[in-house]
This record gives sequence, C-alpha cells and structure tokens, in this order.
Amino acid sequence: MSYQVTLQPSGHQFNVEPGQTILEAALMAGFALPYGCRNGACGACKGKILAGRVDYGAAQEGTLTAEDRKQGLALFCCAMPESDLTLEVREVSAVKDIPVKTLPCRVERLEKLCHDVMGIWLKLPSSERLQFLPGQYIDFLLKDGRRRSLSLANAPEEDQLLELHMRYVPGGFFSEHVFHNMKVKDIMRINGPLGSFFLRESDKPAIFVAGGTGFAPIKSILTHAFHQGVKRQMVLYWGARALRDLYMPELPARWQQEHDNFTFIPVIQSPLPEETWHGRTGHVHEAVLADFSDLSGYQVYACGAPAMVAAARRDFVARGLPEAEFFSDSFDFQSGPAT
Repeated sequence: MSYQVTLQPSGHQFNVEPGQTILEAALMAGFALPYGCRNGACGACKGKILAGRVDYGAAQEGTLTAEDRKQGLALFCCAMPESDLTLEVREVSAVKDIPVKTLPCRVERLEKLCHDVMGIWLKLPSSERLQFLPGQYIDFLLKDGRRRSLSLANAPEEDQLLELHMRYVPGGFFSEHVFHNMKVKDIMRINGPLGSFFLRESDKPAIFVAGGTGFAPIKSILTHAFHQGVKRQMVLYWGARALRDLYMPELPARWQQEHDNFTFIPVIQSPLPEETWHGRTGHVHEAVLADFSDLSGYQVYACGAPAMVAAARRDFVARGLPEAEFFSDSFDFQSGPAT
C-alpha cells in the first residue's frame, strides 16, 4: 500500500508507492528535496521525522549515526515509509519548475584536460535544450541499465554544448570506456538535470571547496555568477593530490584577475618530487580552517570525494558554520564493474 507524506513547513503532500524511497517519490511528485549522491554517502538529504515510522534502508553508519536516529533523523534517499509520515525538510523550490528529460546526444568533442581527466562535450538534437541550474548533473543511461552521473561544467547561458569532466578510475566500467573506447560522434542517452547543488540567494560570502573534478559544477556556478554580475564575496579552494592533477588552473586564476570579489586558492596535497610548488599544501578543507576562525557568517559549497565532503561538513559546523548553510555534492568514485 502507498503512504502519504506531509512536508513541513510547506504543508506539501505526496504519496510513496511500495518500493520507492521518500526522495524518489518526492521528486516524481515535483517536490525537490536536497540531495547529492542518492546512495546514502553524503548526508545532503538528511531530514527529521516528526511523525510516523520508516525503514532506514541502506543508510551508511558514518552518515546516519545511531544518535541521528535517536533524534528522529533519516536519509530520505534511502528511507522508505512504514506508515504515513510528517517530515521536517528544507525544500528546493528553484528546481521544481525545471523538467527532467531523457534525451539522445552526440559526443561532439573529447579532450584530455590533464593526465587523468577527460573533458567531454555533448551536443543535443537541434530541437532540444537542457534547462538546468548551474551546479546540477546529468546521468548517462547505459545499455545494460546502469547510470553514471557527471556534473555539468558549463553555465546555462553556454548551452550549445554540455561540458563534463570525467576522472579516470582504473577498472571503472564507464571511465575505461570514456578513456579508451568513446569516440567523437558516438550517440549516448542522458537524463537530467538532477541534484540540488546550486548557489542560493544570499548576501553572505560564499566559500567553495572543490576536490579534483569537484571543480566541474563549481565552474558552472561561478561562470554563471560572473555572467549575472553577482557582487557577493566568493573564494574557491581547489584541492588536488599533486600539481599535475590540477587541470584548467588558468581559468580561476583569470577570474581572480577580472573580478575583485573572487579569490582562488589552489591546495596541493602532496606535490611530487619533480614538481615545483610554493603554494598551499595539505588537505583542502584544512586550508579553509586555517584561514577562517569563525564561519558563522558564511555559506559553504563543497564538492568532491565523500570523505572530503564529510570532513568539511563536520569541521566547518564545529567552526560555527550553520548546518543549513552547508551545501554539497558528494562524488562516489568506485572501481570495478559498477563505475
């Protein structure tokens, strides 16, 4: 049987059918709840159960702790109702009016951006346009039924081609295909736009934290912000394992020269012996902590590997950041046949 879910404070209601998660049903009903990874790893969809019971599903213990459950919290990307529910959750109203489409596309261009990152540019049919918010992602629909998510790196006003950044994962099903078999003019199917990682309206300064190809959605957000003439203060901390992994650094460096309200701080975790690097080193989120003693007046947008996003959320909140001002997109890099 289906169960009715009521969202507070909006009062919106929708039904969840058997086998559906709360997030799946909400999105199908046109209500955009915050989410990122959709597999219980990032915690972006965490919300409070005010009334009713749920099956918590495959929520990861590190993301939904026993204490979280005691406090009535659940991950809506994993949880399924066991009764009618009333939930306390922040809705993303800006996404609601954007249709999610399944579209064919053609690979228009492939370019290695560095030794292990491939730039992919897709062309849609001339009669189609993908409306999206900067920071959202698309899913590739593969022939065996699997999906592979990649963030859009271009801004909405630059929509002649869709730009994506793909990191190579040895043994990864899709990344092996992209790096070794994908060709210009290949036809693919995509579904999107998806995700709730986008710049919120605010006068607060924004701190962007990117790890590796987490730069892709932040590139989309910042390009659009500059196009719109956004005047709030913005700083980008971009972390990479070694200097050779920092691709397209000239772009944010140019932004810093062109915009008085923007600062770019690259952070290299462990420069290789042959690399000359005199800049910041270590973990990227720790560079933020070194520069800000109080984050209570900021918004943070973090994108990259789940461990980085989780550490940033924990440590920034401890430094005074309101949890509601932390927005994230957690990339789940996996090796093996599921990638």
